[in-house]
Amino acid sequence: MTGHDVLDLQEVDETRAAAVGGKGAHLGALSRIDGIRVPDGFCVTTDAFRRIVAEAPSIGDRLDRLARVDPDDREAVRMLSAEIRRTVEGIAVPDDLAAAVTRALARLGEGAACAVRSSATAEDLPTASFAGQQDTYLNIVGPAAVLRHISRCWASLFTERAVTYRRRNGIDHRTVHMAVVVQRMVFPRAAGILFTADPVTGNRKVATVDAGFGLGEALVSGLVNPDVFTVRDDEVVARTIAVKQRAVHAVPGGGTREVAVDPRQREQPALTDEQAVRLVRLGRRIEAHFGRPQDIEWCLADDGFRIVQSRPITTLFPVPEAGDQENRVYVSVGHGQMMTDPMKPLGLSMWRLTAMVPMHEAGGRLFVDVTRRLAAPASRAALLDVIGRGDPLTRDALETVLDRADFVAPLPDAAPGGPPAGGAPDPLDNDPAIVTELVRRSQASLAALERDIRTKTGPALFDFLPEAFEEHKRILTDPLSLRVIMAGMEATWWLNDKLREWLGEKSAADTLTLSAPGNVTSEMGLALLDVADVIRPLPEVVAFLRGVQDEDFLDELPGLPGGTEARDAIVAYLDRYGMRCVGEIDITRPRWRERPTTLVPVILDSVRNSAPGAAGRRFEEGRRKAEKKERDVLSRLRALPDGDRKAGEAKRMIDCVRTFIGYREYPKYDIISRYFLYKQALLGEAGRLVRAGVLPDREDAFYLTFREFHDAVRSNRVDGGLIQRRKEAFRSYHALTPPRVLTSDGEALTGAYRRDDVPAGALIGLPVSAGTVEGRARVVLDMAEADLEAGDILVTAFTDPSWSPLFVGIAGLVTEVGGLMTHGAVVAREYGLPAVVGVERATRLIRDGQRIRVHGTDGYVEILPPA
Repeated sequence: MTGHDVLDLQEVDETRAAAVGGKGAHLGALSRIDGIRVPDGFCVTTDAFRRIVAEAPSIGDRLDRLARVDPDDREAVRMLSAEIRRTVEGIAVPDDLAAAVTRALARLGEGAACAVRSSATAEDLPTASFAGQQDTYLNIVGPAAVLRHISRCWASLFTERAVTYRRRNGIDHRTVHMAVVVQRMVFPRAAGILFTADPVTGNRKVATVDAGFGLGEALVSGLVNPDVFTVRDDEVVARTIAVKQRAVHAVPGGGTREVAVDPRQREQPALTDEQAVRLVRLGRRIEAHFGRPQDIEWCLADDGFRIVQSRPITTLFPVPEAGDQENRVYVSVGHGQMMTDPMKPLGLSMWRLTAMVPMHEAGGRLFVDVTRRLAAPASRAALLDVIGRGDPLTRDALETVLDRADFVAPLPDAAPGGPPAGGAPDPLDNDPAIVTELVRRSQASLAALERDIRTKTGPALFDFLPEAFEEHKRILTDPLSLRVIMAGMEATWWLNDKLREWLGEKSAADTLTLSAPGNVTSEMGLALLDVADVIRPLPEVVAFLRGVQDEDFLDELPGLPGGTEARDAIVAYLDRYGMRCVGEIDITRPRWRERPTTLVPVILDSVRNSAPGAAGRRFEEGRRKAEKKERDVLSRLRALPDGDRKAGEAKRMIDCVRTFIGYREYPKYDIISRYFLYKQALLGEAGRLVRAGVLPDREDAFYLTFREFHDAVRSNRVDGGLIQRRKEAFRSYHALTPPRVLTSDGEALTGAYRRDDVPAGALIGLPVSAGTVEGRARVVLDMAEADLEAGDILVTAFTDPSWSPLFVGIAGLVTEVGGLMTHGAVVAREYGLPAVVGVERATRLIRDGQRIRVHGTDGYVEILPPA
């Protein structure tokens, strides 16, 4: 035996996790924090575990078989893991190890009762909370019993649940080892769990204490409901005292049992307020030491609190770093951009460098600080109005923060100014030439970028790009461009408000915008129908596309009858739209031109579900419906008192919407076209770093910020450890749900609709495109896996512009994210698709294949009973 098989807890800290596992390392670190008392004990290290496993070669064979088994094959997993556990428990503990454990027990006191707790090396990692993955045995008395339970802890690494968890989280069984912590048993009056941040709201200034009588196992196992104390600023601000019928106590001689609580005690609080506050103070010390909010298991003995476990709370959304203690309110960028997935570091930094406003990063997402705009009455009203029209949930979340009068300190209004309220917005001339000129300016600027960027490599490219970003922003902030966008949106709002007031009609603008000209996103969907028209009469091409898996399939097409024609149609489409992709605001996402197979299932759906000439027919049919609606609205208005004036104003607004609303989508097309050029140049540099042996893979550059990438190109050096840490962080961000609104206290707010005009059981959302439709729900999380039939209703998390090609084949749309003017809503209106967006958890509440009814005018979705 080496001297490293048994270590005293006092000898251990976080740096020894490989030897003593996550729990052991945390306990050792806890015992070193001033004022924190941890029960005495020792660790049986992973070296001892490795010696045991080496005694039985059959374990290695079974681990190999386990790695090959499908994690969903529960019977095979159950059988193999049970065999491994039996083998591990059957191996005799070597004499030298047994002697070392016996000596360590003697130091704890003759006949001391112990807690024996497993501590795996992959447990309690900041990014994967393994709570409850391994076992704890309480009140174990005597060396023979302790050794038997150490063996059980080793075996618990291979419970069916732990094995399945590792497979699902991509953790290799062979890289995980088991240490065992043995501590003197505490016989508490009360025990429970302390969260140093509110685990529900995320608020870092609120701590919650769950408490019950006896051992904490009763709470952890769900046997009893705990007392809950909410503590803020050293004061109990809320408490719920449960009726505690049962408790778990230690039994003399070993083990534990469940007992009834004395009836006189059942409704007594397990802690006094003063004790709860004192416990939270201890928790704040622990949190400060580990640098993040903690989930802490505690117990209260006669002489004070003992801490028996602490691990990070992994479900909290991180708070943007501000560098000061001021209260701040952040609004999610991803909800406005219809892209709430995490972004890689290069994606985040490129979007920030090209954005119109400063942005802050947290959890792989971007946020805008709106605190100052909320502080002054006029800017607050303007912000809430614009946000409320687009996304009522974000507005409601902001109002929830503002209702706490002390959070946002008020500021006086800036100097008066701005347009007078009421009346129709000041019009631009309804002249299509204005849009033509804006598109011409954008195309000229893009052509210049394409010409200039080609000549730049190495550090010169990184010197050039900041100039390109300035031009990018200049085009985006062109005052005429902003006026056109606002004119289209304000005319939409005006029509919806006034036609509701004058004619009692909801969402009239939806029909009036059908097939509005010049919408590059709508055209993208219709253009793919034209590609399908070319491919439909070519059976060999259709058959070939059904089997396509490689990205170079376009090169193989000319070998088939009609293949050259098919390839030319797809290539022409990619030339115009190939810079787009799902999640396109993240420059690191693969574009359609880089991964054209993404479009193949969508093309095949269109070949199957639509008839020749569908694109032209659809556009024409929409235009006719819009014209008919216009005639109908104007004639009804003329019949009203003061009807000619009302009809005249409405006509001007209808013309304004038809002329300008299509341009709403163009600036995003311009941005993404530029992104494609930036990306090609940056990938060229990443390729050079790979050839120079600086990076193992081109896409590793995506885990660097723009500045770090620049430094790498200049110095020919990259910190490989940094890239690895970023990859792990990025993986962990997928488990986080970004809130619409986030405060500097860490409180995550989603907002609520606060409506009572919908049927019981219906899912509430935002009505963005009128009409009612019933059909089969297709829950699609990855556009490449969409398999849609005519009449299906698409249900997904978000739809940025790249989803538009799917819109041509569906009957309705439901999304979790979105607002009145986000891309999916604008395109749904042009295609005449009933749509409800902002439906919280829609992809989890609606099951694929269920029949649903979408109420696009009233903003709710009904799940229908099976036929």
